[in-house]
Amino acid sequence: MTKPVALGAAGFIGIAVGVIGWGGFNTVMEATNSLEFCISCHEMRDNVYQEYKKTIHYSNPAGVRAVCSDCHVPKDWTHKIIRKVQASQEIWGKLTGTIDTPEKFESRRLELAKHEWARMKASDSRECRNCHSFEAMDFAHQKPKAAKQMQKAYKDGGTCIDCHKGIAHKLPDMSGGFRSMMKDLKAAALKDGGRAEKSWVLTTSPAWGDAEKAAAGGSGEGRLLPAAPVTVLKVSGDFAQVRVDGWQQAGAERLFVALPGKRIMLAAVSAPLAETAQVKSTRHDDETDLDWKEASIVLWTAKANLVADQKALWAYGAEMFDAACGACHSAAPPNHFPANQWAGIVNDMKANTALDDDEVRMLQAYLQNHAQDVAGH
Repeated sequence: MTKPVALGAAGFIGIAVGVIGWGGFNTVMEATNSLEFCISCHEMRDNVYQEYKKTIHYSNPAGVRAVCSDCHVPKDWTHKIIRKVQASQEIWGKLTGTIDTPEKFESRRLELAKHEWARMKASDSRECRNCHSFEAMDFAHQKPKAAKQMQKAYKDGGTCIDCHKGIAHKLPDMSGGFRSMMKDLKAAALKDGGRAEKSWVLTTSPAWGDAEKAAAGGSGEGRLLPAAPVTVLKVSGDFAQVRVDGWQQAGAERLFVALPGKRIMLAAVSAPLAETAQVKSTRHDDETDLDWKEASIVLWTAKANLVADQKALWAYGAEMFDAACGACHSAAPPNHFPANQWAGIVNDMKANTALDDDEVRMLQAYLQNHAQDVAGH
């Protein structure tokens, strides 16, 4: 065989091997995108697949079915390979039985869902847009409420996963994350409450004017509100003497707020107790056209309701905000509205959440303290 012929034969064989190898690799790759492959393990077949079968993506009047890979695997080659490499970690989860029982799966559902939501958010819901696009939508044939929300999202640059987290699978218990964080905060407060001079109130707490009344118990002569900053002066038994520094509106001295003209509530006390406050200065606020007094008041409260880690407290508030307000729609960031407007928004929307009264107060405090006219103050 001459050298040119040998080289040609070698080249042909190389090309053939390459084509066969590529075809085999691509066939295997596509096989892993099939619905049958995705539900071949009982973790998927017995959990999310059963939920998916009840959704419009599985069965609908048009007869168009979106399978697992349509939503969870990118179409373009580069992102597909990256996703496949990331998904290889799931093999370890399978081998170690991370979610091999319904109980284990439920315990990890929120964590797993948040990972996938974050991935979709980062890609601007790329896989959703393989089938759906704002440009192709006929808003006139949508329900009025849906059409309004869709057009707003289109205008504001919203992405699908902002509002459609429960579109194919059951939503996890969104409260699990922040309520677990509250348990940790309470444990820390029970252990170290009152030790740090600079502390924050964890939940709505009764307050008294002196230690004897505090020890006697009861509903208190006032109350400290969630996230209120206090200065711990001393500790006696189960109680701490704290100083609240804030502002009183002239004529409404029973309520202490963080800033003049801002309804960021720190404490509410009885009229006699309000008279014990020490006024440092006064000022007129042009925006509210009201007179305000910068004042301090000394109170006694349970030391087990004081935390020293403000960062952990705000992390709890952020998690609650994401869970309560981000499950159904794209929530505006805290610095999108001024503090007083957040108070109205929270009051209007609280009925749509499963938050109790004290959680609502904490949510409002978190948002107000990070509002556009307060953040960094």
